Amino acid sequence: MNLTSLLNALPGAVAQGLIWGIMAIGVYITYRVLDLADLTVDGTMATGGAVCVMLMLNGWNVWLALLCAIVAGMLAGLVTGVFHTAMGIPPILSGILTQLSLYSVNLAIMDFKANQGINVTKYPLIVSQRNVRALAPDNPIFIALLFLTALIGILYWFFGTELGSSLRSTGANEAMSRAQGINTNIAKILGLMISNGIVALSSALLAHYQGFVDVNMGRGAIVIGLAAVIISQVMFGRVFRNFALKLVGVAVGAVIYYIVIQVVLWLGLNTNLLKLLSALIVAVFLAVPYWRDRAGQRGGRNHA
Repeated sequence: MNLTSLLNALPGAVAQGLIWGIMAIGVYITYRVLDLADLTVDGTMATGGAVCVMLMLNGWNVWLALLCAIVAGMLAGLVTGVFHTAMGIPPILSGILTQLSLYSVNLAIMDFKANQGINVTKYPLIVSQRNVRALAPDNPIFIALLFLTALIGILYWFFGTELGSSLRSTGANEAMSRAQGINTNIAKILGLMISNGIVALSSALLAHYQGFVDVNMGRGAIVIGLAAVIISQVMFGRVFRNFALKLVGVAVGAVIYYIVIQVVLWLGLNTNLLKLLSALIVAVFLAVPYWRDRAGQRGGRNHA
């Protein structure tokens, strides 16, 4: 095992971690803020990239294509929200139904092809894997950091407004929120739309980074998002109390996740076992708070 090969791979792992960190922030909004388990993410993580790439291939401006990708993700969140609030379907099943539908929708967007490529030499991609080791402004690590900074700033401002506070209140105590006159159904729908719009943004940037979009690009995305959220909670939960810092922690959690994946691959793991590894990483980090509490209880009994 050559340490140089690992060091050469780390910039790519950091860049991917930052891009997936945007997606993880979207997962955080539903999982932590709204207290909803939304599985739409696995579908939306391909939708944003599909919309952005196909529009650019048809001559659209890159920033307009990116905006349309975000809107497409928000529409997916709207569908999940309507399934849940207007039709009484549990949030997990609502997300599964939308995710299942999005597979066909994504194929239709991509002219019924499993993948579509976009070349950095022909199109003005926002981020590109080709520049990951370049000490230049177009380095994807630098650009992803700019997107993350702007996103965290906007979300910090929004969730401090009256509307944003109503979303946080809905997730914290839905019954009390209704008693205070908050339309919790609208809050849920809006939260799902914001979350999936952010996921679609991440999807579009990932498609730019890797130079193609694939209909299966989002498969397992919810696991990566949850991994980032759980890693953040375990490592920074007692330190990061401010909402903006919590979002920063989620992004850092995604980077840590990808660095761990890269190290394990460097150690010789078969790439076909990555999904198993992802599930194990999430399981271990989910168990850490439980083990820590159990250890604390034992220590308290022993002390007594």
